[in-house]
Amino acid sequence: PELHLGILDHGLIYGDDINPQPEGDDFKMTMTFTSPFCPYGPQLKASVQRTIQTLPGVKNSVVNIVFTPPWDPRTMASEDCKIALGLDWTEEESEGGPGVENQR
Repeated sequence: PELHLGILDHGLIYGDDINPQPEGDDFKMTMTFTSPFCPYGPQLKASVQRTIQTLPGVKNSVVNIVFTPPWDPRTMASEDCKIALGLDWTEEESEGGPGVENQR
């Protein structure tokens, strides 16, 4: 929440599954938190579940929290999120190549 970017930008959504039913769809989302100890975790899960329930045609929703694979912003976050986190250097720079001095 400190970055004012959504859970998609953070790369916290691992997958979703929609099971169409005659009376309304069953929607299951698998997501993670930035840390297993995230103090905002329970509120975030509840907020996501409430939001899913407001989608047209959704009758039931389930939000599963997993920690495998562990969240890694270097590979899972959007470019905007990486920049906000200070992870906007290239692989070459992170290995000690040109530009590293700009990250210190």
